Amino acid sequence: MFVTIERADAPPVLAPAPEVRARRALWGRVRRGAAPYLYLAPAVFLLVVWTYQPLAQAVQLSTYSWNLLPTQPLRPVGMANYERLVDLPAFWASVRRTGVLIAGLLPFTVGLPVLIALASRRVRERARTVYHALIFAPFLVAPVAAAAVWRWLLHPRTGFVDGVLGSQRNWVYDAETAHWVIIGITGWQLLGFAVLVVWAGLAGISGDYDEAARVDGASPAQIRRWITLPLLSPTLLFLVLTTVLLSPTLTFPLIDTMTQGGPAQATTNIYYLLYEYAFHSFDAGLSAAAGVLMFAGFGVLAAGLVWISEKVAFHDD
Repeated sequence: MFVTIERADAPPVLAPAPEVRARRALWGRVRRGAAPYLYLAPAVFLLVVWTYQPLAQAVQLSTYSWNLLPTQPLRPVGMANYERLVDLPAFWASVRRTGVLIAGLLPFTVGLPVLIALASRRVRERARTVYHALIFAPFLVAPVAAAAVWRWLLHPRTGFVDGVLGSQRNWVYDAETAHWVIIGITGWQLLGFAVLVVWAGLAGISGDYDEAARVDGASPAQIRRWITLPLLSPTLLFLVLTTVLLSPTLTFPLIDTMTQGGPAQATTNIYYLLYEYAFHSFDAGLSAAAGVLMFAGFGVLAAGLVWISEKVAFHDD
C-alpha cells in the first residue's frame, strides 16, 4: 500500500505507507539481533548433537535394563539401576580411588609446575625454550606407547627401575603400588602441559608490580608470596579444575593397557568402572546410571570450584 506525495515543482513520488515502514524496521531489527546467533549456530548444533543428545540418551538408558544385544528389547526398570549402583561396594570403592587419583595428580599439575616455571624465569631465553620443550615432550607421547615403555621399565626382573632399586617388585601387578604407578605415569605426562600453562600465566602478569615492590624494599620471596602467587591464582584454579574433571578420563588408556582395572580392582576408578559394566558385564543400564551419577558429581565439583575461583582469585585489572 502506497500514498502519493505531490509537489508543485516535481512529479508525484510514491512513499511507503506507515505499515510498510514499520514492517521493514522490524525486519531490520530482527536481522541485526539474529546475526550473532547465526554465527554461533554451527557450534551450538555440534554441542547439541555430540554432548547434550548423548547425555539425554544416557539418562533415558539408565532407566532400562539391556544387555547391548540388538535382538534383545529394552526393559524399563525405572530407578532400579540407581538403587543397585549405590548398594554396590565396588561403586563406592571406585569413587574413593577417583578421589585418591585426583589428590595424587594435583602435585604434578599445580605444585611442581609452579616451582619449575618460577625456576625457569632465571634461565636465558633460548635455553628456556629448550627447557620447556624437554618438559613438554612426555605430553606428546601416546598413552598406549607410554604404557608399553613403562611396563618394560617396571618389569620385576629385567626392568630399569628394579635394576636401580634392586627390589624385584612387580610394580604394575601389585595391589599396593599399581594405583600409584598409574598416578605417577599420568602426572609425568601432564607435567609439561601444566608448566606451559603456568608459564603463560606468569607472562600475563605485569612486571610493574615487581619493580614497585623492589622500590619499596620487598625481597624476592616476599614478591613471590604476596604478588606473583595471588595474581597467578586464576591459572592455578584452572589447573585444579581441569585435573578434577579430566583425570579419570586421561588415565583410562593407561589402565586399560597396563592393568585392566586390577589387580583386585586396585586401579578401577569411576570412569573405568562404568566401562566395565557396559562392555564386560554387558549391563548398559547400570553403566548409564554410573555415567549419569559421575556427570552430576563432577558437575557439582566444577560449580563449586568456579564459585571458589570467583571469590578468592585475584585478577590483574
